[in-house]
Amino acid sequence: MSLLTLDHLKTSIGQYHVLHDVSFSVPEGGVFVLLGRNGAGKTTTLRSIMGLWQPSPGSITFRGDDITGLHTSDIARRGIAYVPENMGVFGGLTVAENMVLATHTGRFDRARLKRVYELFPALERFWDKPAWSLSGGQKQMLSVARAIIEERALILIDEPTKGLAPSIVEAMGDAFVEISDSTTILLVEQNFQFAKRLGRDMAVIDDGRIVHSGTMADFAANQALQDQVLGLSV
Repeated sequence: MSLLTLDHLKTSIGQYHVLHDVSFSVPEGGVFVLLGRNGAGKTTTLRSIMGLWQPSPGSITFRGDDITGLHTSDIARRGIAYVPENMGVFGGLTVAENMVLATHTGRFDRARLKRVYELFPALERFWDKPAWSLSGGQKQMLSVARAIIEERALILIDEPTKGLAPSIVEAMGDAFVEISDSTTILLVEQNFQFAKRLGRDMAVIDDGRIVHSGTMADFAANQALQDQVLGLSV
């Protein structure tokens, strides 16, 4: 069953036409990976889903409801969280204060907070420390933790492994596997080995258009197709 559907999405930023024709569906459960080269339109797609940039024409349907044109806060209240490429961490606030800002009430569900600690033990250790003092990997953990501190149906995650050490990337992958048992993840990623490990379904975007979609298993097994749509040698 489709959780999220993009139908012939077009998005312009100023005079620049970034998305020309983006259509794909994200099934409920697991990890859906959106692949593409730099500048292909991956981040613009996520920002369009979140209402940060408005597509026209085209439509975005979430759980059967048209959310095209809704304000970002209204989209978030429907159960969609966004982890941007720049992480969006408030460096002058503590880890705890960053987490509080991600809640609706300013209070934590103890069971969910315990789950965050289990997934990202470093956050419990640095709970009262300013976020600026965290390493790059720990800031990424904080960014993801904020997205799951309350129940979400879908999390959009943009380039989470960029600039991270291999050991942190592996730990992040383990966390995503566990998170995707109960929350659907739409993952934008250029690290194909990471994406291949996690993805169940996938699509490739190039020059603002979807040029391939299918299962990750089929795509990972087809070297010629990878070379054709991504220019990869993996």
